[in-house]
Formats: sequence, C-alpha cells, structure tokens
Amino acid sequence: MRLCSIASGSSGNCIYVGDDQTHLLVDTGISKKRIEEGLTKLDIKGDELEGILVTHEHIDHIQGLGVFSRKYEIPIYATPGTIQGIKNCKSLGKLPEGLLHEIEVDHPFELGTLNVDPFAISHDANEPSGYRINSGEKAVAVATDLGIYDDYTVNHLKDLNAVVLEANHDIHMLEVGPYPYPLKRRVMGDKGHLSNELSGKLLCDILHDDLQYVVLGHLSKENNYEELAYETVKLEISIGDNPYKGEDIPMMVAKRDQVSDIITL
Repeated sequence: MRLCSIASGSSGNCIYVGDDQTHLLVDTGISKKRIEEGLTKLDIKGDELEGILVTHEHIDHIQGLGVFSRKYEIPIYATPGTIQGIKNCKSLGKLPEGLLHEIEVDHPFELGTLNVDPFAISHDANEPSGYRINSGEKAVAVATDLGIYDDYTVNHLKDLNAVVLEANHDIHMLEVGPYPYPLKRRVMGDKGHLSNELSGKLLCDILHDDLQYVVLGHLSKENNYEELAYETVKLEISIGDNPYKGEDIPMMVAKRDQVSDIITL
C-alpha cells in the first residue's frame, strides 16, 4: 500500500492512496497539470485511477475536479451534501452524467482491491467526511478540515499504519495575524480547522506500535509554518499521556506545492 501527498495546504489539497492494483485520489484541489505531474512521480496515469474521493466542496479541495475528471472520466465519490456542493460550484463546469456517486458516512464500500470507510468530520461545509482506506491488513486515513474531534473520530483513526492529519494553524500566530476577527473565530471554531496542539493531542489518542508514518497536512500559509507544526506536534506527543516520545514517531509535513516522499507500507 502507498500514500503520497501531491499537494496539501490552505491553497490546495490532493492525496494519493493505493496499492498494486487500485489507485485513488482524495480531493483534487489543484490544477489538472499539477495532479498529472504528481501522478507521474508515482508512475501512474490519470486513466488508471479507480476513483476520486471528495472530502467536501470547498474550492481548495475540488478546484481541478471538473477538468481532471472530464479528461479521464474518473468516478467521483462523495456524500450527498458534498455532491450538491460540487454541482453548485459553477467554476467546475458541467460534469458528465454518471460520474458522481453518492456515498454515506459509516457505510464502507469497495473500490477495486481497496475498502473505503467514510466518516463524518466537523467542518463548515455541507456534509464533510474523512476517509479510512484498507488494503488487506494495511490501513491509512485522511483526516483534515476538522475543527474538533471526539471519540467517534478517534475510533475511525485507530490501528492505522499511516495517517494524513491536519495541523492547520498555530493558535498564537492566528490570534495576532492578519485575518479579520470573524475569520479567526471561524478557523478556531468547532467547524474550523485543527490547531497544531490539537493535532498532537489527537495523535496521542491513536498512537500504537504499528503506526509507521504521520503526515501533517493542510497547513495555513498565513498562520503556521512547517518547523513550528512539526515541533509542536512532537512536543504534544512527548508530554501527552502515552508511552511515546515525539522523536519515536516517523513524521513529515506535507508541502503545499511539492509532492511528498512516497510512503510504502
């Protein structure tokens, strides 16, 4: 099983997950050209994709969806609320009939050799979801754009081998930064984004010996930077109520404009 961030950040998101036989994208929030360039580094062609899983309808997650899916006729899977949001997004253009497929949170389904388990997340979108994806005994998950988490979230992220987890902002940088007050409240709210500290606390609840890699994603350009996210999450693990230290966990920060190293499980 492989996991790779093609792009991750407040300006665009696209994650690859797959195994030897089945290839998926989670979100297509960047241009068709950048998606294709990322897939080339994975030695995958667009028409080899089994599907695109969409977390929600915000433009940094669907910007390239129309052009890319039309070119390769790739099935799109999303919750009913997200599909309605996609249809309402005029900049995507008209999607061919039959490409959009409704799924339900907490109702796993199969795509090729992969089992996909969508789960609800707390964000200010129509019906947002994260995704847990299994190939045999290996499991990965993509969990970004969640303002808060609870036991339900933790249960869906247990026993993973790799995870893409949001570390969107540093609370102090956000508080003193350039965002207008209503936007600051939105980002910090229950339907906003996960801070570095909360990302580390969530990790403490899902750490186990077989978690082979953590990818911190969806960093804010204005309210965070890579070293700060990395060190803050490491510190939360070290001081948290768990048997691990931050340096015990293989961890990288996904870049907004570069393809990450390929994680092979």
